[in-house]
Amino acid sequence: MAPKDVTYQNRGVRIAAHLHLPDNFQEGQKYPALVGVHPAGGVKEQTIGHYAQKLAARGFVVLVYDSTYQGASGGEPRLLEDPAMRVEDARCAADFLTTQPFVDTDRMGVYGVCAGGGYALAVAQTERRFKAIAGISATPMGEAARAFFGNPIPPTDQIKSLEAAAGQRTAEANGAAPVYLPFVPEKFEDITEQTPTMLREGYDYYRTARGAHPNSKGLFLMSSMDKMFAFSVFPLLPTLLTQPLLLIAGSEADTKIYSDQAFALAEGPKEMFVVEGATHIALYDKPEFVSQAVEKLASFFGKL
Repeated sequence: MAPKDVTYQNRGVRIAAHLHLPDNFQEGQKYPALVGVHPAGGVKEQTIGHYAQKLAARGFVVLVYDSTYQGASGGEPRLLEDPAMRVEDARCAADFLTTQPFVDTDRMGVYGVCAGGGYALAVAQTERRFKAIAGISATPMGEAARAFFGNPIPPTDQIKSLEAAAGQRTAEANGAAPVYLPFVPEKFEDITEQTPTMLREGYDYYRTARGAHPNSKGLFLMSSMDKMFAFSVFPLLPTLLTQPLLLIAGSEADTKIYSDQAFALAEGPKEMFVVEGATHIALYDKPEFVSQAVEKLASFFGKL
């Protein structure tokens, strides 16, 4: 079933969303509902929507959306990656679902892919309407900004990046054009033997016909960096994330370390599902891996 175009508000900003309904949808019935959070640089039509379509076919109402400042959603400046607003986007998505008469508001969950998985873990710590949480190739934005694939970046280097971002803010305040940085390589020529697998395959997904979408720029404002560095998912995870948690990661993913860390920190009901042979990006769209992830998600959220 094709998704419905819907909108909701986040602090006065129009959020463009897709509402996926179960294939056997019937008026008058109540359905469990999920919010899906897209990766950094992505949009609702890409991997998060791919999962939404498959989960809807298994009986869930699923809402996916473009985050504030990105895709078809509103907000200025464009392509700002603001973790606080990303978390609030998901919270406002829960607001929207509670207004739908066919949603069982006691059976709502949240899932995300890549950075979206990190944001799903973040919002669920304080958004108790989400009764279960899942991350696919989950990558917490702040922890990832401060540690390159789990390898800590020296504070002196972090400060240099923050000073550069501060300088760019000053330049823009005085009329300079904004500067954008890529989440993944922009050109094939940018890939070298030292390029991590996630970034190499990220180019293939986001920059080629495999997964490219005109609304997905794969860029973020350089002035986002202060917000990204200041954000953290892990500190309160042991105490506030008490709902059931599912982490799905590929055995070959260079980001699996973040799922391992989240799993170790979580003290509530938790499960780690490792997809053998899968890389971080392979879990975006490769049928042999996505099918395993979807079956696990459907079983997990089926307990809502």
